[in-house]
Amino acid sequence: MSEEIKKAVPEVEEEYFVNMGPQHPSTHGVLRLLVSLKGETVKSILPYCGYIHRGIEKMCEKDTYQQIIHLTDRMDYLSAHMNNEAVCLCVENALGVEVPERVKYIRTIMDELTRIASHQVMFGCMGNDMGATTPFLYCMRDREKIMDIFEESTGGRMIQSYNTPGGFMYDVNPNFQKRTSDFVKYFKPKLKEYDTLLTGNVIFQERTKGLGLLSKEDAINFGVTGPTGRASGFACDVRKRHPYSAYDKVNFNEVIYQEGDTFHRYNARIQEMWESLSIIEQLIDNIPEGDFTAKMKPVIKLPEGEYFQTVEAARGEFGVYIISDGNKYPYRVKFRSPNLSNLSVLNHIAKGNKIADLMAIMSSIDLVIPDIDR
Repeated sequence: MSEEIKKAVPEVEEEYFVNMGPQHPSTHGVLRLLVSLKGETVKSILPYCGYIHRGIEKMCEKDTYQQIIHLTDRMDYLSAHMNNEAVCLCVENALGVEVPERVKYIRTIMDELTRIASHQVMFGCMGNDMGATTPFLYCMRDREKIMDIFEESTGGRMIQSYNTPGGFMYDVNPNFQKRTSDFVKYFKPKLKEYDTLLTGNVIFQERTKGLGLLSKEDAINFGVTGPTGRASGFACDVRKRHPYSAYDKVNFNEVIYQEGDTFHRYNARIQEMWESLSIIEQLIDNIPEGDFTAKMKPVIKLPEGEYFQTVEAARGEFGVYIISDGNKYPYRVKFRSPNLSNLSVLNHIAKGNKIADLMAIMSSIDLVIPDIDR
């Protein structure tokens, strides 16, 4: 009977479509991917965005420069402090304001604490996406230490809204230096545990090495920056190319690999955490005394013109472009978010691989969806 059915219904390999999201644990947010499959092989991926679009750039046209800062930490919430700082630097440069040295040091230290906390989440989520629960528990245990430091000084944990044009809302807590130094001592042996747990795991390496290849040329063409771009050999660290705050006062290595695969995108973040610890160590005992903000007018008006500032956020280059007509509200604001560029390369590096590998490839890009939709 079965032979008769086979003759009557010939086997045909048809292309079919699977909706991944908009609610799916591996997209780490509200994102829909229309995945075209032939058997288990991914033929193409078409992202559908807009589920959490809030019109942040348009909202900026009705907000003062101080208010705009608080919108940027709702984009990439894991790079909140860096996004806030980018707006402040853009306004300060437009006004020609020189912030106190104390502000530069503390901003840089908080940038690196934010980077470590963000990479910790990537480490945990990538393990979770690939079936290992323990890394997520470890990363959350360690990330809490950073959240406590932020909460004590800024009042906020994940999003701080601590930066203002000219400096900070108020000075850091007297415990800031001690708690940050204690965290560095605490986290060094813990970071070695990450390698034992996941980086050196044979199964993890087998599933990630040589997977989702992105060449240096393609990284540049797609505008892929951050650890994802650097894992393909693209030297694009804004902290090195255009130093801001106190980055010109510290020595650190730009983590670059040539392989461009899923494993090295992951490992770039692990190595960047070591570099962040080194930067913090160089600054934490040398924070200058002085004011926590420069003297600023209560109503800020930028001179007519166009202004642009970039910073190195946890996922790549974050840019702020402002056009001012001289009023207290910007005429136009545009954000260059790293996650939108990084998402654009997903189809390119995932097609031709098995659908089971799609989770690992996506995790290595480390997307934060509100930064894409804005």
